[in-house]
Amino acid sequence: MNELKDLLDGNKAWAERVKKENPHFFETLSKQQAPEYLWIGCSDSRVPANEIVGLLPGELLVHRNVANLVIHTDLNCLSVLQYAVDVLKVRHVIVCGHYGCGGVKAAMGSESYGLIDNWLRHLKDVYQKYAAQLDAITDDHARLERFCELNIIEQVRNVCQTTVVQEAWQRGQEVSVHGLAYSLEDGLLRDLRLCISCAGDLSSATCSDCAR
Repeated sequence: MNELKDLLDGNKAWAERVKKENPHFFETLSKQQAPEYLWIGCSDSRVPANEIVGLLPGELLVHRNVANLVIHTDLNCLSVLQYAVDVLKVRHVIVCGHYGCGGVKAAMGSESYGLIDNWLRHLKDVYQKYAAQLDAITDDHARLERFCELNIIEQVRNVCQTTVVQEAWQRGQEVSVHGLAYSLEDGLLRDLRLCISCAGDLSSATCSDCAR
């Protein structure tokens, strides 16, 4: 018994539907990849990058991991970033987290989850950096939502501090890094008003610029 029959049937129906709407879509897509955007998002199955921004395959390069982290020793993420910036010449790098993120929530507690604790350690470091601000929020839900935002902001900074982006700016390449937060409750993206297009923008941007 093929346990993936539903997925394979769904794929066939999707491909047929796309070809009916645009007979040359896959032929054209197979010959080029020229997205303007790199999306660094959370692995959460409820946040499908292409769909929530209404883009087709080929229009958005995507990297996803638990809690949309950009870690300077993560060669997976850095390799995608370098390919996007140096080869595909994307103009926008988007870090998109989402409210109610399970990884962010787990990092707020003391419970152990096994191997992933090593990954969550990076989130705990973010919490410690903003502990005074976060601990001042008495409502647990509101604290989680703000932590999700602050994590996005920190990951935007991490993207900007990579050698990939720094060197792109040094050679005059146009690359902007943005922070967005997605709401599972209404399907809408919230712009955190953090757009960094050069090293000077990074040094002048503050957390207060992205306040509610």
